[in-house]
Amino acid sequence: MSLENHNYDYIIAGSGLFGSVFAHQMTKLGKRCLIIEKRAHFGGNIYCEDVQGIKVHRYGAHIFHTSNKIVWDYVNNLVQFHPFINSPLARYKDELYNLPFNMNTFHQMWGVKTPQEAKVKLDSQRNQYMDMEPQNLEEQALQLVGDDIYNKLIRGYTEKQWGRSAKELPSFIIKRLPVRFTYDNNYFQDTFQGIPVEGYNTIITRLLEGVPVMLGIDFLQQRDEWKTKAKKIVFTGRIDEWFGECFGTLDYRSLAFEDELQNVNNFQGNAVINYTERDIPYTRIIEHKHFVGSDEKPYSVITKEFPKAWIHGQEPFYPINDERNNNLYKKYYALSQTTPNVIFGGRLGGYCYYDMDKVIQEALEAVDKEISRVV
Repeated sequence: MSLENHNYDYIIAGSGLFGSVFAHQMTKLGKRCLIIEKRAHFGGNIYCEDVQGIKVHRYGAHIFHTSNKIVWDYVNNLVQFHPFINSPLARYKDELYNLPFNMNTFHQMWGVKTPQEAKVKLDSQRNQYMDMEPQNLEEQALQLVGDDIYNKLIRGYTEKQWGRSAKELPSFIIKRLPVRFTYDNNYFQDTFQGIPVEGYNTIITRLLEGVPVMLGIDFLQQRDEWKTKAKKIVFTGRIDEWFGECFGTLDYRSLAFEDELQNVNNFQGNAVINYTERDIPYTRIIEHKHFVGSDEKPYSVITKEFPKAWIHGQEPFYPINDERNNNLYKKYYALSQTTPNVIFGGRLGGYCYYDMDKVIQEALEAVDKEISRVV
């Protein structure tokens, strides 16, 4: 079928960052794009919801951080960013610790004051594990940070996050743990960091200017019909779902969120506090007003985040990149490379937990690849 018989050059399934950036760039180049979105709103997981005048990150805290100046300039040309340094806290019982692990953490944990004292204390706990070859996450973590930090700040949180004992999790999940011997609570080490002043919806709104969007439609249920209307399909859903799970189902972890309106101006004094005890069901509490500076409203909105097992029909948030799933994804990826006129992208299309800047970069590269084919 010739292009003249198609309504669109690209029909894009999903209005998250990958799909929206792809549509934006192609529309600027004169291509005809249509976005089909399964949810009742656009924006994917960066969608923000207005709750009592506070912009709530509907699907968990999203802090934009990157060292890629091209991507940083790209988003700043769309919206204004509020400078925000991510400095989460960890709560274990009645104790509070700064993250990532740094001199503040070590002072709170052991009372040490100098890097030399901290190194001595840390080595005294982890040296006993240095001769072993870690067989699981617990052994890997003990080798990296020793008993105290592992037992108070890692084990419970990790087991809640993945729904399994740390002894049953592969060691590669935690191959690196940031350990800093400076008094630096900046979680990310990227050059640029911030949050859109008006929330993430403004980014998507700007990206989709001039792009028709159809909400509340499951693309796969009408796949054959949509394929007749476009030269190519851009699919940002689960890659295994596109192929009918012919090799088996890829595994994910899901999340549940519970909002609470607090009748205080400032509930916890920080945007994110992790709860590391295993018997507390949520992993963190997010207080949204702290993302964009002080707020004089006499109330605050908090969100508790609960990890849970993923089942069909629920939102898949985190791919489980263990050996079984990675090998399975390789089969789907190989199949995708022989699938004509379909572009797979985003976290679900690539079965990888991408940060936002990496998704944007991937989308820009996908556009460049498409254009180079035409040229």
